[in-house]
Amino acid sequence: MNQQRIDGGARRAVFAPVDSGARVDAVVRRIGDAIELGLLGDGEQLPGESELAGQLGVSTVTLREALMALRQQGLVTTRRGRGGGSFVSLPEAPGEERLKVRLHGWSTEELRDLGDHWAALSGTAAGLAAERTEPEDLVPLRRTAEELARAEDAAARSRLYGRFHVELAAAAQSARLTREQVALQTEVGALLCLVLGDGEYREEVSGRLRFVISAVQDGAHESARELTERCVRESMARLIALRLSL
Repeated sequence: MNQQRIDGGARRAVFAPVDSGARVDAVVRRIGDAIELGLLGDGEQLPGESELAGQLGVSTVTLREALMALRQQGLVTTRRGRGGGSFVSLPEAPGEERLKVRLHGWSTEELRDLGDHWAALSGTAAGLAAERTEPEDLVPLRRTAEELARAEDAAARSRLYGRFHVELAAAAQSARLTREQVALQTEVGALLCLVLGDGEYREEVSGRLRFVISAVQDGAHESARELTERCVRESMARLIALRLSL
């Protein structure tokens, strides 16, 4: 399924320079996370090697090694010749049984801890966005919330839900919060397929996200933070309840 190209702060965070350290691993993780979350669309062509290496602040040798690893993971394909280059290959969502096995690998304490981290991260981002955001920063949030309201399958819903939280961090004008949110969503996002398959809950989440957008637009930072935290905690409560039932 082709994804609409994502612009704005969330996209800039994907192509911002990586942190120092294990550079190849850092590049693989950054681009791989963005692909799995849908921040880079299926079939989208990545920038040329020299340009992308410059954006990420790494050598072309490091970038080539990272692209090779991404190809081995099935996240990138490379075409030669005219019109060639490196293209995003969105992975298929794991089946429900595989996701349940993955969920079973988490203890309820670990899920609660993950939920606390997510709520703190997204709540802070929402509060800051209400203080700092410009009207144009709300466009990606509205678009994602509307796409979520129409999404038919659980995998698309989970990607859009995760993307909303990334874009919320981007609206807070914090590159660090945005990168943290991308990493967190790749950890929890696939599991959310297990609860977002419920059409009723999908509608409930869509409504909650619209309330968050309204609070951010109104500059109501406390309300935006509380609404976002409540949305996150409800999602994690459903995951924990499912984990207990396995």
